[in-house]
Amino acid sequence: MSVMEDAEAAPALPDGEDQVLSPTVQRVLLVWDAPNLDMGLGAILGGRPTAAHRPRFDALGRWLLARTADLSAGHPEISVEPEATVFTNIAPGSADVVRPWVEALRNVGFAVFAKPKVDEDSDVDSDMLAHIETRRSEGLAAVLVASADGQAFRAPLEDIAQAGTPAYVLGFREHASWALASDTLEFVDLEDIPGVFREPLPRIGLDSLPEQGAWLQPFRPLSSLLTSRV
Repeated sequence: MSVMEDAEAAPALPDGEDQVLSPTVQRVLLVWDAPNLDMGLGAILGGRPTAAHRPRFDALGRWLLARTADLSAGHPEISVEPEATVFTNIAPGSADVVRPWVEALRNVGFAVFAKPKVDEDSDVDSDMLAHIETRRSEGLAAVLVASADGQAFRAPLEDIAQAGTPAYVLGFREHASWALASDTLEFVDLEDIPGVFREPLPRIGLDSLPEQGAWLQPFRPLSSLLTSRV
């Protein structure tokens, strides 16, 4: 279903941001699965994104605020508050590279849950799910998960939606057939959110060719054959 008309113990928020909510306060929770979306964006681009193709979290934050305002207008009897979170792994030796990005996220109002990437079992899936469940127990007006990981998120999100809380999946259509096919989840393509990308993504593929045809650019330069072992 698509719509664009109008996260063991849960990880704590940074110091000073933890709040005890009254029963009349509910959250609109955004969970951004950074490892998964980085991989998906790289697949679309055929490599690492340039500045023009990196998501703008300030634009995403403004969109979340507008979505929260819409939900709040429909429920004047409660206070609806947005919460924007990013979950990411930090590979050994990468802290200095990642630090500016993390600080930029925090500067525009996103809480960041960062976890050392030491092995295949140290991903952040369980942390995202635990945080979602914690917020659900406290009061959840809506949950929005930016991820293509249907194996991790489809069943929990559909359970939330079937209980009456709006559940959205944000991502790229090419990687979210599980969300598009769901009868209970709403899908929002990230490129449909105003300002999230400075320039259109090069999303032409064999299954989405225009009538006049299109060039499919190489994944690597021809000169790479000179250094190839094959």
